[in-house]
Amino acid sequence: MLPRRALIILIKSIEKENQVKKRASSRQISEFIWGWIFILPTMLGLFVLNIYPMIDTVRQSFYKTGDFGKGNIFVGLANYRKVMGDTEVWQALWNTAKYALVEVPFSIVIALLLAVTLNKKMKGRSVFRTLFFLPMVVAPAAIAMVWKWLYNSNFGLINNVFGIKVNWISNPDIAIFSIAVIGIWSVLGYNMVLFLSGINNIPKDLLEVASLEGAGPVWRMFHIKFRYLSPTFLFVTILSLINSFKLFREIYLLTGSYPYDGLYMLQHFMNNTFLSLDYQKLSSAAIIMAAAMVVIIGLL
Repeated sequence: MLPRRALIILIKSIEKENQVKKRASSRQISEFIWGWIFILPTMLGLFVLNIYPMIDTVRQSFYKTGDFGKGNIFVGLANYRKVMGDTEVWQALWNTAKYALVEVPFSIVIALLLAVTLNKKMKGRSVFRTLFFLPMVVAPAAIAMVWKWLYNSNFGLINNVFGIKVNWISNPDIAIFSIAVIGIWSVLGYNMVLFLSGINNIPKDLLEVASLEGAGPVWRMFHIKFRYLSPTFLFVTILSLINSFKLFREIYLLTGSYPYDGLYMLQHFMNNTFLSLDYQKLSSAAIIMAAAMVVIIGLL
């Protein structure tokens, strides 16, 4: 048996340990409660402004507006069939896909080349970084006005400098490429910053060892940098794809609600359907577009 003094010390130590555990448990409960108190306004905003509208959009897609006072009428998949049979939807989808195929690869490749170049020690590096990022902070209306002046077929800067007369916006053969140039120019700085962040996270000692072993810059780029940049590549690609499907402001400011057939995008269809108060058709189109984006991103 333990001596009386040792037994008392053991009992006190156990009691002290239990008190510490109770205080720790009480502190954890308090932190848990206060954490939810602080996060509750954000969760409420997320539910009211994001989650509930998404759920209601799905519900609306299965209904049509009934007669006055009778409410909506359940029609099942009729709205989806209506959307899929609309020629405007297919025209908008085809134009948006063409724009994405042009804008996304070029914006990624050019941004990567700029990031690699501006990551090196060079004079005025910070100035160039700022200049390339400036389009991200310029108002879309100002961007549209500048490019409208550049693309003007009569007194535009591009036509006057090269001594040509080209309708950059109205010509169906080149209109999508002209808009893609604006899109590339607009997102170039943002993609460049993302790639710069990814390049700076590559272990410098690994590059130094490869260089000492005789690996050239091309080998280091493809076998080391590209491997570490793969998460950044995926993120930039997904972000660029989503933004390409949301293209609207620039074309709207250049051509209005109903542009030339070659520039009629999905967002034009969404906007015009919203203005015509056909919310059920709009909801169906939004669900189809969201599902398509999920599939594309899942494949990536």
